[in-house]
Amino acid sequence: MIDDPFKIRRSKYRQLHESGCFVQPNPWDIGTARWLRFKGFPALATTSAGFAWTRGRSDQDMTLEPMLEHIKDIVDAVPDLPVNADFENGYAQDLETLARNVKLCISTGVAGLSIEDATGVSDKPLYDFKMALERFKVVRKAVDETGADVLLTARAEAFLHGHETPLNEVCKRLAAFADAGADVLYAPGLKTRDEISEVISAAGGKPVNVLIFTDLGLSVADVRDLGGRRISIGSALAKAAWSGFINAVDLMADKGDFSGLPQKFPGSKLDSFFSSDQKVS
Repeated sequence: MIDDPFKIRRSKYRQLHESGCFVQPNPWDIGTARWLRFKGFPALATTSAGFAWTRGRSDQDMTLEPMLEHIKDIVDAVPDLPVNADFENGYAQDLETLARNVKLCISTGVAGLSIEDATGVSDKPLYDFKMALERFKVVRKAVDETGADVLLTARAEAFLHGHETPLNEVCKRLAAFADAGADVLYAPGLKTRDEISEVISAAGGKPVNVLIFTDLGLSVADVRDLGGRRISIGSALAKAAWSGFINAVDLMADKGDFSGLPQKFPGSKLDSFFSSDQKVS
């Protein structure tokens, strides 16, 4: 076993999944990561889309190197918190490169990473079932070969890509991923209690991440009572920030109206926080 400098964070992350239900919000830069840490969240996750927008790119246009650098920035920004990497499809189509990239992601210090069954190609958005399962097995093997206790989340993306029967498809895939060694299961795009319950049943007792991407009328307690173990927010916080920005800019550009600017904003509070947050190097 390798000497793992991230062992404590990785152990803490695994323990979080053993019982209860916790919220794992998604910062998109160092500042938002440090603020979420300050607010007491026990773990964080990156958002590939939120980060891509800071670079003026679409989610699908991001490449491996800047994403690895960003993931490491978030890990380093919160030295006592576990961080899960939104690692898309591993930024690779061939299996050898997929395994290599997963190991590079783990080397950033993440406590977990998620791999999805979406191709990133518009005319064929999902890998077929057989290939998706083969790719997941390659990722599972790559994680194990590092000797690091990194939690592996398998994502089934049918709800996000117009599948004819998305609930049936994600349940079939998640059950297969669970059998192939997934530590956590995740089907983004669920909207109802019944959908969440079906996915949790398909997970066969393994922890399930529920994405709350808008107000679905569900609280943390509701998700916990349904059997969800982890809640992530995806790009929703980044979207909230962009929504305020776009609204204010539209009013200025279209109407010469400055009413979209905040009447009060705690700039001094942020300055004070970032100056005094001495626990972060």
